Amino acid sequence: MRKCLALLLLIPGMALAAGSNYPLDDVDIDLTDKASLQNGAKIFMNYCLGCHQMQYQRYQRTFNDLGIPEELGEEYLQFTGEKVSDYITTPMPQEGAATWFGAPPPDLTLVARVRGPEWLYTYLRTFYKEEGKTFGVNNLVFPNVGMPHVLEPLQGTPVKVYREKMVDGEMQKTEVFDVVATGGALTPEEYDETIRDLVNFLEYTGEPTRLKSEAIGRNVLIFIAIFFVLAYLLKKEYWRDVK
Repeated sequence: MRKCLALLLLIPGMALAAGSNYPLDDVDIDLTDKASLQNGAKIFMNYCLGCHQMQYQRYQRTFNDLGIPEELGEEYLQFTGEKVSDYITTPMPQEGAATWFGAPPPDLTLVARVRGPEWLYTYLRTFYKEEGKTFGVNNLVFPNVGMPHVLEPLQGTPVKVYREKMVDGEMQKTEVFDVVATGGALTPEEYDETIRDLVNFLEYTGEPTRLKSEAIGRNVLIFIAIFFVLAYLLKKEYWRDVK
């Protein structure tokens, strides 16, 4: 069943105001890992696309880049009859979304370039249960976040973990340093790997031509190096008899 990863960020300005000092975790981004990218695409289509869209990315381009046969992509990753040549858009009406969530869910095509993969990776792993919030959850990286934790069936119900120290002879809770989840379909390690795959996919959509651009750049540098050697040898030949 398709679900929505609603309001990953509201607007850049609001995102800065809502920031925190929570340390970000490193994430292994590998755009050559097709299996990771394919799984990330599957997670996005099933859990994010209900609310968010990628209006600058086409299904066909995604399938071709990730090595997904178009017929399989249409069958398992397209849900509302779109053409394979269409952009990846959400069926959720934007007017209704603004009413339900307070603002339309943002387009996620470039979210990894706006936020950075480390921010996304940490953010998606640090939701925790908090009574009184609109969606019953909060986030260590984005305090007062305005979205539900739609990946909870995978992770389980996350709760805050506190450090403790002795104060006046009693152990007291201090700052929050982590969240722990139980009851999910995945183990903590499997959930972390799933989030890594999703972030890997979001990093890809932020710059689909990155691998090709890097390859061209390397070839250009090699050409310049070879040309420099030839030009230097030619210069020595021309200037051999010049005193």
